[in-house]
Amino acid sequence: MAMAGDRGQAVPTPGITVVLPSILQPLAGGQSILTAPADRPVTVAELLDALTADYAVLARRLRDETGALRRFVNIYVDGDEVRRLQGLETEVSPGQEVLVIQSVAGG
Repeated sequence: MAMAGDRGQAVPTPGITVVLPSILQPLAGGQSILTAPADRPVTVAELLDALTADYAVLARRLRDETGALRRFVNIYVDGDEVRRLQGLETEVSPGQEVLVIQSVAGG
């Protein structure tokens, strides 16, 4: 009798899900959700490096030339804003969700 895991199905690689707001989706090939493969905790900086490697314009929209988060970009890890944690050094574990919010000014 075969067990559920014995059917030759690939085991999904653990990853970190990043949800983008609609204003940033065109910079990520129209995707609303990006997934970074990860089998260990990574920092938010490492996560952004991995996710934006193929999306240079998105990278520049999220961080400035020094690598700091732009002031109008907020990143949340499981509901906690990273600036209130350890900033870009905040650790994210596989299975956690990261939400990117970009402030939009109007007048």
